[in-house]
Amino acid sequence: MNPDVLIIGGGVIGLSIARELHKQGVRRITVVEKGVCGEESSWAAAGMLGPQAEANEGGAFFDMTVASRDLYPDFAAELLDETGIDVELDRSGTLYLAFTDEDVAEVHERFRWQRKAGLPVDHLSADDARRAEAFISPEIRGALFFPNDWQVENRKLLAALRRYAELGGIEILENTEIERLTVSSARVTGVETKKEQFLADKTVLATGAWTSLIKLGKLKIPLEIKPIRGQMIAFQTAKRLFQRVVYSRRGYIVPRSDGRLLAGSTSEYVGFDKSVTNLAADRLREMAREIAPSTAGMEIADRWAGLRPHALDGLPILGSLDGIEGLFIATAHYRNGILLAPLTAKVTADSLVGGKASEYFEAFGPDRFRLRGVGTGN
Repeated sequence: MNPDVLIIGGGVIGLSIARELHKQGVRRITVVEKGVCGEESSWAAAGMLGPQAEANEGGAFFDMTVASRDLYPDFAAELLDETGIDVELDRSGTLYLAFTDEDVAEVHERFRWQRKAGLPVDHLSADDARRAEAFISPEIRGALFFPNDWQVENRKLLAALRRYAELGGIEILENTEIERLTVSSARVTGVETKKEQFLADKTVLATGAWTSLIKLGKLKIPLEIKPIRGQMIAFQTAKRLFQRVVYSRRGYIVPRSDGRLLAGSTSEYVGFDKSVTNLAADRLREMAREIAPSTAGMEIADRWAGLRPHALDGLPILGSLDGIEGLFIATAHYRNGILLAPLTAKVTADSLVGGKASEYFEAFGPDRFRLRGVGTGN
């Protein structure tokens, strides 16, 4: 039996959309994944929910990230109730440290505009910051504290979403690579692999860095998404040394409850190469040492890489293509897939089930590239 909705891509975006559709009453849902669900960029992430710590200005994208972050307490609690898996939402807040003159200037500017916008943020002295986190560097010159910027254990989040799909009877087809969307009379009617065809009433494209490789009928899909490699390293400590995510302008460290300390990350355009490099590991180690000198003597316990999906303007792609029915696109979340998953799922399901439009479709719709005359290969 053909599904009502076929979702291409089994990362955090695709699985979150499948869950939300199911919660809104859709029962015939199929998720098709070219590899194993949740083992691409979603798995490689650090799980930070830090829109304020990373923003130098407001606007539609910032508003979207804040709105999605604010959904996380309910999102995490519901997943625990539905699946028994604790995604470890940590609401201890985030520190952003200043070391140089440029850092100090950025901290002052970020504090100014966010306080003016009525956002929760505190400007800390160096002494106050060190009292908050005893192991940060004595060289800091000040800090910002964002009480509402949090973190989640992204791999447990993926496990919970996968478990929800299993419990809800959502079909998952792994190791199944889609080559093209089947188009008939300006409507997407399904998808094709090298060997078979799947039909569906509606199709969701949540394929991340691989989006541009899928054809729209006989044509190239009018979207240009590039893979940006992000490498990370992790240290293993006997106990948790830090209570919060800690940023600088050069990177971040993320403490986990099991004693791991993640340090990231790089941004490299190297195509679809997911290999890890010693050069990146050395740079990440030096970044972590600046924030926390105690990491200098620690061995790297693990390192990995993922491919982030990056659109030409660095913003998500969310909505439908004008003139093409039966297709919804949810991709190019770049460094914010984990953060934007609950809101992306909500507005996508609202559109597919109830035909409800969202302000985000206008801001981040795929037709913006057609209007600019870019990314429209044929």
